[in-house]
Amino acid sequence: MSGQVLAPVEPGVREDATGFDLLAPEGTAYRVDLTTGVFDQENPLLARALMGRRVVAFVSPTIEGLHGDRLRAYLNAHVDPGDWSVHTLRTGEQHKTLAAAEDVCATAKAAGLDRHGVMLAVGGGIVADVVGFAASMYARGVRYVKVNTTLVGQVDVGVGVKTGVNALRTKNMLGAYHPAHASINDPAFLTTLPPREIRCGLAEIVKMAVILDEELLRTLEDHPDVFLGRSSADGRLEEYVLRTSMRLMMEELCPNLREHELARLVDFGHTFSPVIETAGNHRLEHGEAVAVDMALSAHIARLLGLADADTCERIVRLLRRIGLPVFDTLTCTPELMNHALRASWERRGRKLHLVVPTAPGKATFVEELGDVPESLLRTALSALARDTEGHHV
Repeated sequence: MSGQVLAPVEPGVREDATGFDLLAPEGTAYRVDLTTGVFDQENPLLARALMGRRVVAFVSPTIEGLHGDRLRAYLNAHVDPGDWSVHTLRTGEQHKTLAAAEDVCATAKAAGLDRHGVMLAVGGGIVADVVGFAASMYARGVRYVKVNTTLVGQVDVGVGVKTGVNALRTKNMLGAYHPAHASINDPAFLTTLPPREIRCGLAEIVKMAVILDEELLRTLEDHPDVFLGRSSADGRLEEYVLRTSMRLMMEELCPNLREHELARLVDFGHTFSPVIETAGNHRLEHGEAVAVDMALSAHIARLLGLADADTCERIVRLLRRIGLPVFDTLTCTPELMNHALRASWERRGRKLHLVVPTAPGKATFVEELGDVPESLLRTALSALARDTEGHHV
C-alpha cells in the first residue's frame, strides 16, 4: 500500500447490497443499513452499532408487545449485564412533545447514561424524532441508533438527520439536525403493520414518485396494494419500491442536508398538511394529511396551468386507489388552507416554496403568496370536494 494515493470521496449517495452511504458537501456522513432479522442474536449489525456501550433503549408500545422479548434477549447477548435497559415511549402526535423528550433525558440520567452511552430508538417516526431530539440535547449530544419499524420510518425519518417535537401549536417547531450513529431498516417489520400505517408510508413514497421518478409512479399505479397484500413471490417488487424510495430521498436531501436552502422538492405534500394535522387534532395521521396536501397541490398546479388535467387526475386517482384520503371536510376550508399558506411562507423565509407537480416525475415551486389567490384556492378545494363526493359509495 506504500505510496498509494487514495482518491477523495466525492459527496453523494452510494448504494450497495446492504444499504446506502451518504456524504453531504458540508461533511456530514452517515449510513442507512438494510437487514433481515435485526434482533436475531447471530446478526451482528446492531451490536456493532452499540459497540458495547451503555444502552438506554426506547420502544413504542406496539414494538414492546411484538418484539420486546427478542430485543431484550439481543441486548442481553451483546451488551454487558447491567449496562442496558428498555423503556416504552408513548406514541401519537399528541405525545410528540418537549415534555416527552425531557422524560427520555430523565430516564437516561436515571439509568446512568454518560456521554459515551447510546440512546436506542426502536419504532416509527415519532419514537425516532423524540429520542433523536433528546439525544441531541442530552449532555450536549450523545450517540443514538434507530431501528425503523414502520414504512414512514424506513423511507422518510430513517434516512434523514432531522429530529424534533411539536410545540407552540406548530408541528416540529423544536428540533435539531442530529444524524444517527446508525439507522437500520428491517423490512420484516412491515409485515406486522396495520393497513393504515402502510398507507401512510405509501403516501411518502407517492410523494417521491410524483416529484422525481415516473417509473416508480407507474409501479405504484400497477401495484397500489404493495406492502398491503401478500408479498410478491420473490419480494423483488417490495425491495424495488423500498430501495428506490430510500435512494431518491437521500439523493434529494444530500446537497441540502441542513436546509440552508429552504426551497426543497421533498416538501411536496408538506405545505398544507401541518395545519390539516393540527387543526384536526391529529384525526388524520401524518401520511393521510400529506395525501390531502398532494391532491390539493395537484389541483392548484392544474389551475395555474403548470400541470395538465391528466397529471392532476393521475395523482389523485393513485392516492384514492391506495386508500388514502384526498379531502378532509373538517380542515379543508379556504380559511384554514390560507392560514397554512401564510404559515409556510413565514417558516420558509417569506417565500412560499409551494411544491406542485408539472408532469409525472417532475415538479416546480410556486414562490409568492399572491400566486395562489383565495379565489383559486377555493376553486381547487371545491373541485376536490365534488370529486370526493362523487366517489362515495
